[in-house]
Amino acid sequence: MNDYDYDVQKEVTDKYSLRGRVFNKIREDILSGKYNQNEELKENTIATELGVSRTPVREALRQLELEGLVNIIPNKGAYVTGISEKDIHDIYIIRSYLEGLCAKWACENITKGQIDALEEIIYLSEFHTKKENHRQVVELDNKFHETIYEASNSKILDHVLTDFHHYVQRVRKITLASDDRAMNSNKEHTAILEAIKKRDGEEAERLAHEHIMNTIKNITQKGLN
Repeated sequence: MNDYDYDVQKEVTDKYSLRGRVFNKIREDILSGKYNQNEELKENTIATELGVSRTPVREALRQLELEGLVNIIPNKGAYVTGISEKDIHDIYIIRSYLEGLCAKWACENITKGQIDALEEIIYLSEFHTKKENHRQVVELDNKFHETIYEASNSKILDHVLTDFHHYVQRVRKITLASDDRAMNSNKEHTAILEAIKKRDGEEAERLAHEHIMNTIKNITQKGLN
């Protein structure tokens, strides 16, 4: 087993270990907006909420500091840094290029089963948008992008873009709560899928890039609050 395989295996193991579960829960709470900017993360309180000792909580906070989501001040405590508006803008700009590359590679690697899954996601998205079921719309949006990531056949792209998705989940819920944006997003998904089905890599890349840039425009117009 080489070093890369070991790191991947360790990451998968950690995800389901106690330490991994605690880390993912705190990370999710920070990214979802449960904690305010600069709010103190008290080890005892979190440990009690999660039914664990302080040790995995302390380890999780240290790891979150490495990700830039937490700031640990010696002899004082851990405080939420979170994701700033600039961070969100930067993430979407980077995503626009990576999503384009992902769609381009998907043209070369996508399976019939994945195409069928994407078509069903689009159909269900249209249904739930008309019903104003915003939670389902967000979940289906996740599934659409995750399926494209898988179809790219690149573990690296899949990993990076999935992380970015988590980082901006609160913003995505806000933008997709707009019926106009939800409908336009689904039309853009349809166009991306049609390009992929035609195996037109350049068109799929262009459309996927524009799709994320349109999200940035929507965020700029509506704000994050």
